[in-house]
Amino acid sequence: MAYSITLKTHSDKRGNLTVIEKEIPFEIKRIFYIYGVDESKRGGHRHKSTIQAAICIHGSCKVSNNDGEKKEEFILDHPNKCLILETKDYHSMHNFSPDAVLLVLASTCFDPDDYIWEDYK
Repeated sequence: MAYSITLKTHSDKRGNLTVIEKEIPFEIKRIFYIYGVDESKRGGHRHKSTIQAAICIHGSCKVSNNDGEKKEEFILDHPNKCLILETKDYHSMHNFSPDAVLLVLASTCFDPDDYIWEDYK
């Protein structure tokens, strides 16, 4: 099941610095970000072998998740909130604020054969 972690953030009068290394529970092989999203849903899949970490580094969005046993919704609305998506997690991202930037860290390089597009029954 997907789960949230809070990334370590160091704050002082100069601002904030959020640390990712050693916080993500897998080796990062791919990094991408999603932004400029209209009312569309993104995602709509799960993976055979990829684990992902999603961080909305600006703005906000919602992530709906179904692991085949439990459905859950997560709100990503702060750059220190990180959602870990396991391989069994069928997920979709939606309700992006106009200024949202969703950063995704993945455990594998892109492989179109890794995607499972069907949701659980």
